[in-house]
Amino acid sequence: MKTIYILILTLLIGNISIAAEKAKQGTISGIILDDQSKPIDYVTVGLFKASDSSLVKTALTAPDGKFEFININTGNYYVKANMMGYGIYKGKAFTLAENNLTLALGEIRLKSEGKTLNTVSINATKPLIERKTDKMVMNVENSSIAIGSSALEVLQKAPGVTVDQNDNISMQGKQGVMIMIDGKQTYMSNADVANLLRNMQSSQLETIELITNPSSKYPASGNSGIINIKTKKNKNGGTNGSINATAGYGKNFRGNAGLNLNHRTNKVNIFGNYNYGQNGRDNYIGINRIANGTQDTYFTQTGDMYRKMKNNNYKVGVDFFIDKKNTVGLLINGYSNNGHENTINNTKIGPNFTQVDSLVLANSYQTNKYDNMAYNFNYKTILDTAGSELSVDLDYSNYKGNDGADYENRYLYANGNLIRPVEFIRNATPSKIDIKAFKVDYNVSLSKSIKLEAGLKSSWVKTDNDLRAEEFKANVWQNDVRRSNQFVYDENVNAAYTNINKQFKNTSLQFGLRVEQTNSKGNLITSNNVVERSYWDFFPTFFIQQTLSKNNQVGFSYSRRIDRPSYDALNPFVYYLDQYTYSKGNPFLNPQYTNSFEVTYTLLQKYNLSINYSRTNDAITDVLLPDPAQKALYQTNANLAKNVSYSANLNVPTKIAKWWDMNNNLNVFHLSFESPNLAGQALKTGRTSFQFKSQQSFVIMDGLTAELSGNYESPLEYGTLKIGSRHFIDMGISKSLLNKKASLKLALSDVFNTNDSNIESAYPGLKYDLYQKNETQVGRISFTYRFGKNEIKPARRRSTGTESEQGRMKN
Repeated sequence: MKTIYILILTLLIGNISIAAEKAKQGTISGIILDDQSKPIDYVTVGLFKASDSSLVKTALTAPDGKFEFININTGNYYVKANMMGYGIYKGKAFTLAENNLTLALGEIRLKSEGKTLNTVSINATKPLIERKTDKMVMNVENSSIAIGSSALEVLQKAPGVTVDQNDNISMQGKQGVMIMIDGKQTYMSNADVANLLRNMQSSQLETIELITNPSSKYPASGNSGIINIKTKKNKNGGTNGSINATAGYGKNFRGNAGLNLNHRTNKVNIFGNYNYGQNGRDNYIGINRIANGTQDTYFTQTGDMYRKMKNNNYKVGVDFFIDKKNTVGLLINGYSNNGHENTINNTKIGPNFTQVDSLVLANSYQTNKYDNMAYNFNYKTILDTAGSELSVDLDYSNYKGNDGADYENRYLYANGNLIRPVEFIRNATPSKIDIKAFKVDYNVSLSKSIKLEAGLKSSWVKTDNDLRAEEFKANVWQNDVRRSNQFVYDENVNAAYTNINKQFKNTSLQFGLRVEQTNSKGNLITSNNVVERSYWDFFPTFFIQQTLSKNNQVGFSYSRRIDRPSYDALNPFVYYLDQYTYSKGNPFLNPQYTNSFEVTYTLLQKYNLSINYSRTNDAITDVLLPDPAQKALYQTNANLAKNVSYSANLNVPTKIAKWWDMNNNLNVFHLSFESPNLAGQALKTGRTSFQFKSQQSFVIMDGLTAELSGNYESPLEYGTLKIGSRHFIDMGISKSLLNKKASLKLALSDVFNTNDSNIESAYPGLKYDLYQKNETQVGRISFTYRFGKNEIKPARRRSTGTESEQGRMKN
């Protein structure tokens, strides 16, 4: 850590030295009033150069309506003022001169915009998809298609994002996405992130940000980029809130309800929410497989799974506004979820697919309970009038999981007689995860056109997984020494970063460097198998944005990133579906490293094209492999030598008519994987594929809107898998009620029930066909009611230091 602090101090001193000599500066002030000469607070006021209309600085009015711009160079300027519910004000040009460096603009009046046309209100709403300089944003809050869905179901509607039947998340065709919530890393495994998002309701979401090439400020994890899910923050003052309830049905009932409350004064903001969900779903899987041998053996496997979950998610926090510059806050959030799962698996075995010699009937009943509590203390201070900030976060998160499973396996001849006695086994897998984190972020304006960001972060994670396996023999339960084990994993990551941004007239440059030191130890206690690692990594980033003209902008970016193996991928425990199908972890996984390059082009400030190239070494990949000795098929994670990706993403928003908006997104990509020796075979796969998503929004009449969404994914190859095409359509309709304080929404997902998966083997010599179908056709009805005052600015949004770590846990 001493080395990291010296490095960041050196970078700070070096960057500060490039600040330019400042010209003589003064102060510009004014006051904003409404039609009745009353002051308006929290109006956004912009100061612009009169010569080229470039933005110099922004300010918010105080409760007395006053605003002030400090440290402004002499010159010619004008101001604009903007506030929802009022007309935009643009003032005349004025001069800040050396002989008058304190300039008072006096009173500025905003006119109320309470207009109606034939009793029909005109309302501006955000488009479903927005393209910003460094990311693409999906505005979930007002979408009727999203209502009643889980966050995981909403995510698969985002441009370039794919969620397969096993809940693996890909962006631009590549897995390895880092999921963040409100800017915080989650520190969970892929399966646990999927569970977290499955238990989070769309009513909690505001936006989804897709960041394909993140800056050094973000953690270096995520080879295909970052998805940042922003939850709703109450935007009003006084006491206010909302309630919502949703009911849905496909083959099974699902429903959720939530309460959101907020109380804000000039000195304190208290907020909290609670959401309850109940979700039942079916999943069918069918596998036809050929095991090579002296005589080939044919397996026909069918499985039906029913899962029911009950989820409780909550958050409570308080912010204290000590003065205009200093704020402290405490945030507590967590969940308590439980459920059960019934699986019936039938495997027919014979010399061909039509002749059966024997059968395996495997029934299982699993229970799970997951509890998590996370605590965050935050302090933020504004250091000067130029907006320099320093923020500090202290975090602690504690997770407890308890999975239990009972298995009954029957081995039968084709005539139904038992081959051997019925096998009864059971597992208990308690797990604990403790996460501690500390981070500091600092940003400063070195001059009018140069900004610096820098920060430090350390995290400490300890996971303890205990597999207690038993088998029923001689009428008593006995420990199964072949499978029982305990795996303890410790990880410490120390990081420092700096970003320097230089703004020219038409060009923006940003250079960044992130340094991370990782110390990890995995201990398979029962077999005394210990894997220790300690290593340093450097992650440079570079961004350039060029404005060619008002309607043409281009950009280029480069970043180097790392993905460390998730906790469950490192856990070597073996989990059986039956004797011939199982999964296991790999404690010898190495981290993977990715170099990514991206070129972007924006036309008319709304049409966006991005072209990306990336190469990943030691690519951590989910693989399906044969077990010749057992004639079995098993799933694990492996390091493949390299993964190369080329992709192009085109986003085209179109206004067909005043009442019809459309957004089309096309993502074309080529993925290739190579490994000289994967379980004894050389692997080389690659294919060009594409994904197309079209979102349609319709204004039927005042307060009544509808949406239609279509998705198509062409066949692709990923590691050892050949994945077939997928397609589905969603639709929804929304009606505002009670003077727009309430809304009623109806939605139907997967209208034609076509969302399924077909997979074949890309591994040499392995032959299987896999079909999987989840319960995706679901109708939903949702009601939301908002109450309380609507007058004061939103509560601040902040990121804690444990989000990435929490993203690697079950829930």
